[in-house]
Parts: sequence; C-alpha cells; structure tokens
Amino acid sequence: MADKDINSSKLGVVKLSVASNSALVVFKLVVGLAIGSVSVLSEAIHSGIDLVAALIAYFAVRSSAQPADKDHQYGHGKFENISGFVEAILIFLAAAWIIYEAVKKFVRPEPIEMIGWGILVMGLSSFVNMAVSHMLFKVGNETDSIAIKADAWHLRTDVYTSMGVMTGLGLIWLIELIWKGHHVHWIDPLAAMIVALMIIKAAYDLTVQSLGDLLDASLPENDNAKIAGIIKRQGGVISFKNLRTRKAGHTKFIEFDILVDGAISVEKAHNLTDDIIADIEKVLAYSKVTIHIEPCDRKCPEECLPNCSTLKK
Repeated sequence: MADKDINSSKLGVVKLSVASNSALVVFKLVVGLAIGSVSVLSEAIHSGIDLVAALIAYFAVRSSAQPADKDHQYGHGKFENISGFVEAILIFLAAAWIIYEAVKKFVRPEPIEMIGWGILVMGLSSFVNMAVSHMLFKVGNETDSIAIKADAWHLRTDVYTSMGVMTGLGLIWLIELIWKGHHVHWIDPLAAMIVALMIIKAAYDLTVQSLGDLLDASLPENDNAKIAGIIKRQGGVISFKNLRTRKAGHTKFIEFDILVDGAISVEKAHNLTDDIIADIEKVLAYSKVTIHIEPCDRKCPEECLPNCSTLKK
C-alpha cells in the first residue's frame, strides 16, 4: 500500500471515530443527567476521553505522515507513540474521577428514574462502538499504526463497559420490578467502579506499549527471530552480529552487520544486501533496514559464533 493511500485510510477512519464519539458523548450526558445514573455519566466521561483520544490520534496521524526532513531525518513516526502515551494518561485521570463520583454515590445511593433510557443508550453505544472499533482495528493492523490501535482499544473497552453498565441497570430494573419496595441503587455506582477498573487496565497496557517505542525498545522477540532466520538463509552470508531493532510509529528500524567472504566484489556484496532487505520487507512491512558489510577474517569474534554458518555450534 502506497504511503498516500495509507495516510488517507488512517485519516478517514479516525474522522469516523471523532464523529461517532461526539454523538455518543452528547447522548450519554443527556440521558445520564436526566435519569440520575452515575454509571451512565461515567460512560459519558469515558466516551469524552475516547473523543479526546480520537482527536489526538487524528493530529498524530496527520503529523506522522510528514516526510523526513533536515531536522527529523528518521521521519515523524513517534508522534503516534506520543499520542498513545497522552491517551493513556487521560484514561487514568478519567478513571480516578469516575471512582471518586462512584464512591460518593455508593455511600449515599440516589434513586434512578427512567432506567429504560439508560439501558437504551448503553445498548446503542455498544453497537456503534463495536462497529467503529472493528474498522479501526482493521486499518490499524493493516497500517501498523499504534495511534489508531490505541483509539480502537479505547472504543472496544467502551463496548465492554457499556455492556456492564447496561447489565447493572437491567439488574436494578428487574430486582425492583420483582421485589416491590426493595431498592438496589447501589448496583449503579458499583458498576461505575468496575468500569473504572477496566479503563485503568486498558490505560496500563497502552502506557507500556507507547513508552516502549518512545524509549526505543527492541521489536518483539518473534520479529527479531524472523530477521535472524532470513539472514541465516541467505547464501553468501558467513555470519552476522549486532542486530538492533526499534520502532517509531509504524516504521520498524533494523540494523545489523553481516560477515562475507572478503574476496567477493563490491557489486556482489551490494546485491546481497539488496536481497536481504527485500526478504525482510516481505515479512515485516514498513521496515527500514541498514546493513554494514564486513569481510570475514576467520578469527571468529565471540559475537559472531552463534550465527556462523561454517562452524559447528
């Protein structure tokens, strides 16, 4: 997929996320205030954070699409990683506010009016967010965009929490319908607390992933193993060393040294690196590979031994 098509696809799906979240925030706020449900209001706050996250993702996707320049020679991909970290902080703050409000209502439960409206808005929210998050995941996985994947996880978490709140409201309605005069409004703030805990878990996972890329953590072990396998299978490579990998946005940066027969021509060595790069790019999309060639003097430094094709391990 060409970079222009990738960016167009990413921006299109993020705009859809902004529009859907805007509508859900308004709907949830109106219904939550009307029926006095802290769990519905907590979901409105959750959708508000999702909206902010979608706006941040939109900015990040636009910024990361800028080509490399004199001041940013590796491109602007880390805008996406920064957006993921900022989104995680916002989620933590929202969860803290939800817990605070839920504890107040748990201590002093208040009656909930027109529960049916709360159940309706939560059901609608689950349906809309499931559809939009599915599209976000599809584009996020196709383009390997952490900003879009983060936005998708925001909405997918909203699906689960909305269903939890809907279940809580349904229990209140059912119990009070069967046992007239029995009030179980404490279920509402309890559901809000569960929502907050689920949000915190999503925020933690997002923080770990985004910080890892910002701190230039290595690619996952299975990706590094794939790279090593490709190098070892390439005829003409005696050994390799100093494999280093990292990621910025959707771009994977891969560097390593290969040891070859010192007698081969420069042209042959150049073609060998082209073949290795092409094979890696087939397996790991959006890769930028840098290879340093060294002549093998058969002195076998320690870092070469595990990858040597001519010596028995």
